[in-house]
Amino acid sequence: MSLPFTDRSVLLTGAGGSIGSALAREILVHQPRALVLLDRSEGNLHQLNFELNGLPGANVCSAILGDVADSSLLAEIFENETPEIVFHAAACKHVPLMESNVIEAVRNNALGTNLLAIMAAAYGIEALVMVSTDKAVNPQSVMGATKRVAELALLRCSSPSSPMRSLRLGNVLGSQGSVVPTFLRQIAAGGPVTVTHPEAARYFFSMEKTVELVLLAANLAGETGIFVPDPGDPVRIMDLAHRLIREAGSTREIPIELTGLRPGDKLSEEFISEKEFVTQTSDTKLRRVSSPEPLHSEFDAAIAALRKSVEDRDVPGALETLCRLVPEYIPSPTALESCSKQESRPR
Repeated sequence: MSLPFTDRSVLLTGAGGSIGSALAREILVHQPRALVLLDRSEGNLHQLNFELNGLPGANVCSAILGDVADSSLLAEIFENETPEIVFHAAACKHVPLMESNVIEAVRNNALGTNLLAIMAAAYGIEALVMVSTDKAVNPQSVMGATKRVAELALLRCSSPSSPMRSLRLGNVLGSQGSVVPTFLRQIAAGGPVTVTHPEAARYFFSMEKTVELVLLAANLAGETGIFVPDPGDPVRIMDLAHRLIREAGSTREIPIELTGLRPGDKLSEEFISEKEFVTQTSDTKLRRVSSPEPLHSEFDAAIAALRKSVEDRDVPGALETLCRLVPEYIPSPTALESCSKQESRPR
């Protein structure tokens, strides 16, 4: 596969995360001129930097501890490091946690991505690829709704000269918080293995496949928009739990406990909404999604409203704007409860 990284400056956000770390290792193989690793987790960034220092070509890496929503920092990075290719893997991704942390999800996923897209367009990057999620389709979670806003931000800022692409993926096996490592830990401890619902199903991608798809998206010369792979068949979580228990070969019976859907969870995910349609791209492994988007003026006004809500820590205002910007978004009772708690506080 021919990749556009050789002798290029590459910026990787969320570099210390599971996907970010895997991307960093693969990008380094292709001999970039510079590889800028941005992450706000000191521990994750330190670990990645330490690991990469033992690999050939690591002298091109620079580790920057910081936040993708920090406008001054991003301006400094684009000015000093002049990235030509941007991979955006930074995200608040844990669904139940974000249901009770609405402001941070909006700040990081929506506003951070919008800021990065504006900056990338202003500095004329050659390509920007964002790791998106199937949870952005008909979202019922704050995480999904804010990632849908992130997709819209890239559609808003993309141009033929600075193409931006969102790649929707499902659950990544082995990533932080992934269900498989959780199940294996529970099995090793003798159970119970906790499953939310007997009919809950998810699409799964290996880390190797995830990296391959992200790099393929970066190589779609001139193409912009939202892209989806063939996700294969969804896997019932209950079936996955039974399979892992069998493969573990335990001499004692491992019980399975049903815990109920978590806040923001859906029974099943989808990659394309009923309002979208797909067309083939120059790569047979990816299809382009044509998706409805608001007028630029409406989007910009909504982003300004979200920014004000974040500054004021106004959860009801943030949710109201998310619903206006993503009309298909259905807030969960947990997210709505956080509004009630805020409104009942003494002022």
